Amino acid sequence: MVDNIISTPLIVTLILGVVGLAIPVIDAFKKERGSNNRLYSGIAFSALILTIGIVIFRILTGEVMPAVLFSKGVLSDDLFGSFFAVSLLIVSIMVTASSWNYMKGRINPAAYYSLILLSSIGMVLIAYSTDLVMLLVAWELMSIPTYALAAFSKRDPISNEAAIKYFMFGALSSAILVFAIGLVYGLTGTTNIGDSIHAMANLQKGLVPIGLLAIALFIAGFGFKMGLVPFHMWLPDAYEGAPTTIGALLAAGTKKAGFAAALRVIVLGMFALNLDWTVTLAIVAVFTMTLGNLGALIQKSIPRILAYSSIAQAGYIMIGIAIAPYSSQALTGSLFHILNHAVMKSAGFIAAAAVATALASYSLERYRGLGRRMPITAIAFTISLLALAGVPPLNGFWSKLVLFGAAINSGPLVSWGPYLAIAGVLNSALSLGYYAWIIRKMYMEEAPDMSKVKEPRAMVAVLTFAMIFIVGFGVWHAPILEFASKAVPHFGNNGNNNNLVVPASTSSRHFGNNDNNIIVQATTTPLSRQLVDGNNNNNLVIPAT
Repeated sequence: MVDNIISTPLIVTLILGVVGLAIPVIDAFKKERGSNNRLYSGIAFSALILTIGIVIFRILTGEVMPAVLFSKGVLSDDLFGSFFAVSLLIVSIMVTASSWNYMKGRINPAAYYSLILLSSIGMVLIAYSTDLVMLLVAWELMSIPTYALAAFSKRDPISNEAAIKYFMFGALSSAILVFAIGLVYGLTGTTNIGDSIHAMANLQKGLVPIGLLAIALFIAGFGFKMGLVPFHMWLPDAYEGAPTTIGALLAAGTKKAGFAAALRVIVLGMFALNLDWTVTLAIVAVFTMTLGNLGALIQKSIPRILAYSSIAQAGYIMIGIAIAPYSSQALTGSLFHILNHAVMKSAGFIAAAAVATALASYSLERYRGLGRRMPITAIAFTISLLALAGVPPLNGFWSKLVLFGAAINSGPLVSWGPYLAIAGVLNSALSLGYYAWIIRKMYMEEAPDMSKVKEPRAMVAVLTFAMIFIVGFGVWHAPILEFASKAVPHFGNNGNNNNLVVPASTSSRHFGNNDNNIIVQATTTPLSRQLVDGNNNNNLVIPAT
């Protein structure tokens, strides 16, 4: 299944799976009731801290492979998966720690924390998956617990409506993915992502339309989870109706897992079929960021504003995917923004959860005078909003700079690349319309009651961590940028010398930012074309046909 039994994905599954299943068992045998939230929160938090510690230790000691997209197993213990594992586990840790306050006095805390851990396993396994069936299993393991978590406030009609809508669209997304996987298996006879890409690169002419349909279905299926336009309809209602801490898990966690799956499957599939869908993805990116920001401008509820903001942020990340064939920094920028956004968006939702816990309201009007009533929450919320807008020197500025810079640098190869950067800059400016609106409410307006409110301690601790992360990696962004750069996947098979022969398009394509040159078989002209990728200096020459 994997190259090494002692592998990162299996360790993550073992720790979180055992603890996640043990918490309900402990609850069933525990005689005391009513004071268990602190116990289960501590157990879940400890398991997540141990897990992310092991993942980071294995990265630092070089026990994981360089980032690859192809593997003979169903899981690949590579740097790409580990990058997403760190990002997603940070989100789960922030959600679990903040839930210590949010779940106080609420029923079924054991089920709540158990579902978070099980969903975390699914998110992490998606990032490590190199087989379509494994990807689907991990996708469902991530999704099914979140359906229950979204409906956790079962006496709230808004929560029930949101959970049903989320479940219906989630089920549709899964059905579309199953259909896409079925088509790929029917065409190639395998579910291994690497082998299927090899096979799809050499499809008979009559089967190419079916291959195109499969890629389109993958885009639609993953697009629901990523919140791309036009697959975003469910997202604002689900984020508003779910417990606010779970909104953070959905916006900063499951959404990023969708991008991990998309990078594993869609980018390679498009290249193998010699598709030039970059313009289509660029259009999706522009519409996603624009409609997300315009939608946020007219909202009065903080969770809905953050939900539409999350849609817009997905558009920024899509810029890197759209121009990936034309810029060596494109996917680096996307991964860089994925990690930054995971912390920024989690901080935003947790700040909203802190306000809801203290003031029992999600209305924007309740944020008047928050700077004096809840000073730590207000400053953390302000920093997260400014980082989301891309204000320097916060971390969100640097990841957007890399993305927009990559779009500008793609200009010599695609004329529309710089316009994509312009659209991103304009949308970032547009987003300040509602981010600054919230900040104005907190610091420049007064509430009828300006008395200080006790801030939830656990949430304050999480928000303090988020502030340190956002400001610290804004001032010194090099380590995260280097991590993202090394995590960009390259063509290969577990680091060996297996060659990938794919049809070339009419221009050079660049994946990654390294020096391995693969001369790719030409199909449209007798000239060979060049694909720049890899982590070494090997030059593999494949004669043109």
